[in-house]
Amino acid sequence: MRTPQHRTLNIGILAHVDAGKTSLTERLLFDTGAIDRLGSVDAGSTRTDTGELERRRGITIRTAVAPFTLGDLRVNLIDTPGHSDFIAEVERALGVLDGAVLVLSAVEGVQAQTRVLMKTLRRLRLPTLVFVNKTDRAGAREAGLLADVRHRLTPHIVPMGTVRDLGTPAARTVPGSLADPDFRDLVAEALAEGDDALLADLVAGHVPTARELATRLADRTGRGLAYPVFFGSALSGQGVDALLDGIASLLPPAPATDRNAGATGTVFAVERGTCGEKTAYLRLFAGELSERERITLRRPEADGTPGEHTGRITGLKVVGAPAAEPLTAGGIARIRGLPRVRVGDRLGPEPHGDTEPHFAPPSLETVVRPVRPDDAARLHSALTALADQDPLIGTRALPGGGTSVLLYGEVQKEIVAATLSTEFGVDALFEPSRAVYRERPTGTGEAYEEIDRHGGHVFWATVGLRVAPGSGTVFRRDTELGALPLAFDRAVEETVTRTLAQGLHGWQVTDCVVTLTRSGFVGPMSTAADFRSLTPLVLMRALAAAGTRVYEPCLDYELELPLDTLSAATAALAALGAEIRDTSGGTDSWLVTGVIPAARAADFERRLPALARGEATWWATPAADRPHPGEPPARARTGADPLNRAEYLRHLGRV
Repeated sequence: MRTPQHRTLNIGILAHVDAGKTSLTERLLFDTGAIDRLGSVDAGSTRTDTGELERRRGITIRTAVAPFTLGDLRVNLIDTPGHSDFIAEVERALGVLDGAVLVLSAVEGVQAQTRVLMKTLRRLRLPTLVFVNKTDRAGAREAGLLADVRHRLTPHIVPMGTVRDLGTPAARTVPGSLADPDFRDLVAEALAEGDDALLADLVAGHVPTARELATRLADRTGRGLAYPVFFGSALSGQGVDALLDGIASLLPPAPATDRNAGATGTVFAVERGTCGEKTAYLRLFAGELSERERITLRRPEADGTPGEHTGRITGLKVVGAPAAEPLTAGGIARIRGLPRVRVGDRLGPEPHGDTEPHFAPPSLETVVRPVRPDDAARLHSALTALADQDPLIGTRALPGGGTSVLLYGEVQKEIVAATLSTEFGVDALFEPSRAVYRERPTGTGEAYEEIDRHGGHVFWATVGLRVAPGSGTVFRRDTELGALPLAFDRAVEETVTRTLAQGLHGWQVTDCVVTLTRSGFVGPMSTAADFRSLTPLVLMRALAAAGTRVYEPCLDYELELPLDTLSAATAALAALGAEIRDTSGGTDSWLVTGVIPAARAADFERRLPALARGEATWWATPAADRPHPGEPPARARTGADPLNRAEYLRHLGRV
């Protein structure tokens, strides 16, 4: 007998670091009866920060899922990191959410990471509520903060109440009621800014009823066109009841689908047990899954080669549900029995929703080596395991036993080092971080190589390629469909993607179109290996003919500093190649915003305490890259260089 299908809502709690995101998560769980006592971030006793490093540092590092219920609504609350070094965790969570709660501090207000998150939430049209936390702290603001939100986040906000005794321990949230004509007018006016029909009604003197207005508010919130704002305090619990009402009435639950439809879903988190066993968190978008089923998961491999693996589910526990309940659309389950599972794996033939990256890729690279040479194999295994949980760290084996790891920042490097030591028992040395550059073609170039039918051939293959600028990385064919056997054609495409990982200067090549212009083979003599071996030679010659330009990663920064230190700080920024976009304030302090090369940000951070007497605050988040001025930096290659034909052929044993 089938169990009834519940309404399910998957929401993410997002915030700039220290806005009180984890404390709010704890309060929501406590007030709904999911936990029987409140945990503390400072004491390391919160429900969602379960890792030793999270408890020790008081920050969220890994995404965690905690369920609670509101009447007949099952809510899966997904707590995400607030520090920008762990933005990849937020990236993965966004793909499985039905809605979000964006947390702001009533004291600090709109911060750098807040703007990054809201920009993404607006682009995705993800239904979002805003919770202004810490209203009981000295310095808390209401009117000024709402003005900042309108100016710096979105003009389409709907304040859902006010606060008495703001900024004191006695602060009390006063929720608005649509039964109150004054509050009803305020909500109607806020919604009318983006609703022409409602505006016309108001001009004509027709004010909607409370029920009509509630319906309009839920509709516009559900379509990502309005953002209700709630005030309160996670520590005291003020305003949390109103937020819970908003979650239940304003955020649309996951849509119901046919249980007999093909199962589709996404793995957004992976945990490893003490013995190395994996538990995957899978959000199901359609169909149904049960224990003992065999499933096939697909992923884009790091080198661009699509991969898939099949396994049997040996354990399935739906989050927030009884033990034997199957996983239905909208739900999240912990799944065991898939040893090759990795974050980003997808169930079903088609990806769900928006699959484009929402944030900039990692901008730093470091080389990791074991303290004890005998631990080289264990270090490689440990980094591979960490890549299962965070594929964006992009491990790359280097000559001499080192491993390259991609990072968002120095805090993430510290966490990786501590994780290797505490969870894997491997002590590692990390070289100083360096920026990760990109190459883009500057023109169009072609090259080809044919089979020498007079006996001087090296490869039983003909390959011609053209490289040109484009958007993203695209592979096309000017040859006739079926001109090559499928295995040979696939070998060319896969090798093109893999070869572009190291351009003329050793950096990954992006935003290019590679076109197969010629192809040929000789009966049983040709093999896929011939095409895999020849393609890098032809592609790199075409790339050399096109030329590339190196781009450097950058960070958007915010700098708040005392009035009399502005000149020294801006001079130091300019000397490091930073751009200054805006300087505002000037009453109590200056707020400077702009862009700085990622490679120089750490230098400025080290100098900042002396420049501003230790009274400045600095925040930076990944931004778009820009052309590197001067001589482009080079990156060490892995393997033989296809630009050096003789060396490459010797490496392949073809000469």
